[in-house]
Amino acid sequence: MKVAIFHNALDNIGGAELVDLIMARELDADIYTTNIDQEKIKKLGFTTNNIYSIGKVPINAPFRQEAIYWRFRFLDVEKRFKKKYDCYIIAGDWAMAGAIHNKPHFWYVYSPTRELYDLYPYLRKKVIAPWQRPLFDCWVIYRRIINQHDIKKVKKIIAISNNVSQRIKKYLKRKSKVIYPPIETKDYYTKNSQGYWLSVNRLFKHKRVHLQIEAFQKMPDKKLIIVGSYEASRHFKEYAAYIKKIKPKNVEIKSWINKKELLKLYAECIGLLATAKDEDYGLSPLEAMAAGKPVIAADEGGYKETITKNTGIVIKEINQEKIVKAVKEIEEKLNQDPTQFIKSAREQAKKFDTKIFIEKIKEEIEQCKNQN
Repeated sequence: MKVAIFHNALDNIGGAELVDLIMARELDADIYTTNIDQEKIKKLGFTTNNIYSIGKVPINAPFRQEAIYWRFRFLDVEKRFKKKYDCYIIAGDWAMAGAIHNKPHFWYVYSPTRELYDLYPYLRKKVIAPWQRPLFDCWVIYRRIINQHDIKKVKKIIAISNNVSQRIKKYLKRKSKVIYPPIETKDYYTKNSQGYWLSVNRLFKHKRVHLQIEAFQKMPDKKLIIVGSYEASRHFKEYAAYIKKIKPKNVEIKSWINKKELLKLYAECIGLLATAKDEDYGLSPLEAMAAGKPVIAADEGGYKETITKNTGIVIKEINQEKIVKAVKEIEEKLNQDPTQFIKSAREQAKKFDTKIFIEKIKEEIEQCKNQN
């Protein structure tokens, strides 16, 4: 069984990229992508021998997205790389164009392209400069037309969450089944808290990391460690610079740490903060749960599918005052019983274990092989 995975780029490693690397390792699959940062991949404990670049792309939007799209649009792996696969797993939104020349396949959807659909109003208002908005609008219209055309070429769609499945139905008018992404539960462990809260996410505006910082400005006696990766593009750099500028002394930011250090941070934290806007799924809350830690998250998106009343708190209409209240509530519970979240958190994380994920993906690959 030979499998190939398509992903937009592997020069910045977040949740989606981690899932693809796990999937490639477990399936002994090859990955086809554009930009590759081998050092970052190796820091997470993965090999790069099975990763192939189909060509480099620019750093900044929208040139980056356009280049990724056209690289995959004209990609025919069998002709170009002289390799034949039983199934192609398309695992990137802009890589979806790879469905046109590479069959049989299915699309494992992290989300329909968010800048074209659900995040379009937010990005237009919060990220795009006023003078750029007319150009942005034209680009989005043009891209939606192409996106709606290309989706007709995709044979089967699998979503990473019910939240994403609903987006697919709303924006692409297609049905999809759900297979939740994997958590490497065997790698996580629990140690006594070292007195800090943890946040793990990309430093991008819709992750709303600034809300976490504003909350901890109001709690100078408490500590927050933010593990925040960011791309080299202008928007990422601008937000990362803003976050570093406003952070108080009790907030520490770490970037590009290795897997061993990340596991230790999870093991020794009080709990995790997750504030992303309408998160597709959210790996970090489940990673924290695998370490037996409670989670405070926005009552939005994929968070609602994984966090229970026994594993943390979800906050409606999240803001810094509500984060402060939730932090104090969790700490009060832990003061009464430091172990109370450990069992329930671990049990919840095990429902999303890698073994369960791979079994389900293998079933889809068997069906993919027989695709007409």
